[in-house]
Amino acid sequence: MGIERFLATRYFWGNRKGTGFVSFIKSMSIAGVAIGSAGLLIALSIVHGFKETIQTKVVNFAPHITVNSFSNQPIYRADTLSEYINSLDGMAYVQPIISGEVMIQHQDQVLGALLKGVPDRRKDPSLLGYTSEINISTEFGESLLNDSLNYPLITLGDGIAQRLGVELGSRIIIYSAKPSNNELLNSAEIQQYQVAGIYNTGIEFFDDMYAVANIQPVRTLLGISSPMAQQIELRISEPSLSAIYESERTLDEVIQFPFYTETIQDRYGNLFAWVELQENIIPLVIGVMILIAAFNLIGAILMMVLERTKDIGVLKALGATPKHITKVFLVEGLWVAAIGLVIGIAISLLFMYVQHEFQIIRLSEENYYMSAAPISPKVLDFIWVSSITFVLCALASWIPAQIGSKLNPLHSINLGAST
Repeated sequence: MGIERFLATRYFWGNRKGTGFVSFIKSMSIAGVAIGSAGLLIALSIVHGFKETIQTKVVNFAPHITVNSFSNQPIYRADTLSEYINSLDGMAYVQPIISGEVMIQHQDQVLGALLKGVPDRRKDPSLLGYTSEINISTEFGESLLNDSLNYPLITLGDGIAQRLGVELGSRIIIYSAKPSNNELLNSAEIQQYQVAGIYNTGIEFFDDMYAVANIQPVRTLLGISSPMAQQIELRISEPSLSAIYESERTLDEVIQFPFYTETIQDRYGNLFAWVELQENIIPLVIGVMILIAAFNLIGAILMMVLERTKDIGVLKALGATPKHITKVFLVEGLWVAAIGLVIGIAISLLFMYVQHEFQIIRLSEENYYMSAAPISPKVLDFIWVSSITFVLCALASWIPAQIGSKLNPLHSINLGAST
């Protein structure tokens, strides 16, 4: 151990008489670093949790990529185009869909919604291959299935179901908002459906807007004949944003005008922008705490310098250089940073465990799309928070350390003796 580290350790852990105020200032500096680092680590873990939770909810519910027509006209051979896209690598499934604005009535309650008709790809008629990996209630008995033979089944968002006052098995009436004038299709403007599923994404935008049913009765209701479709929805095997963009670039190379592709982030950019805003702003605001705590060290180390002026004079008289004196107080500042950081990391880890297990911080799901603050700690956050804390504390310690290194030996001894 070098002489500088030895002296710094003795000074830091020593307990001289009359140094109670300096010890108090030192303790406050440690507490400041601990609270600042803990606050920043907790804020980062919550922000990452928000981002991952929102992205997971959106990616699990919505199509990753959609193929649309520039002319706003239906895709006339949607079946052929779907088969071609499905032959490309990385596709989980490809399905043509039709959609339209409708009015849904249950007893005396009426509200508007967007009805999507999708191919029935699953044995469970309430899922319809669209709402995979979403919290969806589909618990109904054989009597309901048997009783539903004459009514198409439909899956409603939880917000729609609550506002209409429907439950599983309820029968609803749907009115087409844009009825077809094509008499050859013999299209109906009104249909009855039976509620076979109620999904809940936790995102009000989805739960209050979408109703999903089998494509065939929806074709009849909206007057769109087969094999036409308004869009082709794609889900890829690896549901990450980077993989989605890579797949979109591949599609752009093989799909020509009048078709174009749109990613999930293009369609729901407001949700992703909100998450990015949280991730970028909150850490900066909380990070100011570490900056303030680090610069509190200037006062703490300066008090240590003034309290040890006689020792500085003796060390200089014995041949210590200003560089040695500077190192002593720099090491003391790093001791403050290290202890404060260890305490801060311990506090943050304890909070993350308690929040993960007991969810003590509850949220309004209507405003935040989740019922409790999510936690997603990242090792990289701990690394860069620790690094920045040490750098700031070293810079804050350097100023009073420089002052101490420039004290005159004789003046320091006389000043120390007089005090």
